[in-house]
Amino acid sequence: MANFTPVVKAASNVLIHTPGLTRYGSKPDREIATNPARLQELNGKLRSYAEARDYLPNQVFVGQQSPERLAEIARPWFGHRAALSEERKSFGSVIDEKPFLALVALADPFKHVALLDRFWEETAPMLQQSPVCKPLAASSPNIVDANGLKAKIAAGDGLPLFAGVDPQAVGWIANGHKEDGSLSAIVLLENLCGKVSAALALEELFVRNDGLKKPDVGLVLGCSEEAVGDRYQRGGGNMAKAIAEFSGCTMASGFDIKDFCAAPIPALVTAAALVHSGVVENAVVAGGSSLPKLGMKFLYHLEKNMPVLEDMQAAVAVWIGQDDGKSPIVNLASVGRHPVCAGASLDQQLKCLVIDPLDRLELEVPLVDKFVTELHNPEITLPANGGDVAERNYRMLAAVLVKAGKLAKTEIPIFMKEQGLPGYAPTQGHIASALAYVPHAYQGLTQGRFQRCFFFARASLFLGQITQLSDGMSVMLERHP
Repeated sequence: MANFTPVVKAASNVLIHTPGLTRYGSKPDREIATNPARLQELNGKLRSYAEARDYLPNQVFVGQQSPERLAEIARPWFGHRAALSEERKSFGSVIDEKPFLALVALADPFKHVALLDRFWEETAPMLQQSPVCKPLAASSPNIVDANGLKAKIAAGDGLPLFAGVDPQAVGWIANGHKEDGSLSAIVLLENLCGKVSAALALEELFVRNDGLKKPDVGLVLGCSEEAVGDRYQRGGGNMAKAIAEFSGCTMASGFDIKDFCAAPIPALVTAAALVHSGVVENAVVAGGSSLPKLGMKFLYHLEKNMPVLEDMQAAVAVWIGQDDGKSPIVNLASVGRHPVCAGASLDQQLKCLVIDPLDRLELEVPLVDKFVTELHNPEITLPANGGDVAERNYRMLAAVLVKAGKLAKTEIPIFMKEQGLPGYAPTQGHIASALAYVPHAYQGLTQGRFQRCFFFARASLFLGQITQLSDGMSVMLERHP
């Protein structure tokens, strides 16, 4: 008889270096519209692909370095090129912008994206040479010659696409509808970036794990931050189904989970519950990238005369399946929820998400190897006066644990060092909200370094101005006995 206990069978992270798309982040786009000279300032501080690839937090993100390595090297990390670790097996890769733009065109079924013919001739071989990109490059894009591209730019019914800081456009994305803001070029570009980045994370799973075949995927759950729809239903969806289609998961259905930055944890819990119930044998949680969050802090970075570090798009994929006798278990008895009656205070949030599950499982704090929450890279947030988000969250968690009698005040420093984590993830919202650590946790739990990793994320629902509440969810991953 099949054992339906849900386990994490694999997880992957992917980064895409997109300096040319950074101008279309929400903040740069607004600033450049007001002051066009900002574009030159922005371009002057964007990184090369090699600089982005070798940046220590990015190496940590794709598994080339451990998070603990960050504590060994003083900031600024952007001035230090860390040697790649030969002892670690990475669980992802860093993709260059040119093949990514080519994939954006290939992922566009309505042919709103057109690539310059010379650019496609240059990038098509890159796609075929990449084991991750090649499976996604089975079709041909909409092509335009130089005169045609100039005509589209002159007409102005869309946006030009650029690779890096080269002022010559390499493509074009048209508005999907003249009167529908939900189908504007900028929204379509955001959604296509999310679709392609998530598909790349899925391909990392397939390339690095022989046990998972595309026809075996029964369900894809999306936990990205986009809203796919039209003027009559702005967030109608379904990004997850689109990701499954583009990835070649022909037997999969899919749906999206929305919970602001916290969405990945409810998505993991939902996937595990559906596997546990026998609805599907294999589910994949996919979190694609957020184009609007590129360059959010770029003005602060310019003021500090440092590189613009928010030039990376990120995605994560997690495969959850039935018990195989070895993979980390998703303990559904550990799930913490934030009910309406709990209110919005931080103490109550952390009580519901952390204290209550620990009490339910009768677990003491030392029995959890890692508490995992928001892991934003502090080198991005500190110059913008946003503080070290990870450190602040662990201090708040420690204070709540002390108040609950689960931690002595004198134990706070060692708790933060040993059971917390440094921030390293790009400021891509949901990606940094614990999800980025799942591949690291998987390695630690399967290799015997960890027994338990507790994931929790909080969501700022009030940002949508429909409720003043927050939300959140938590879940424990455990080493297979």
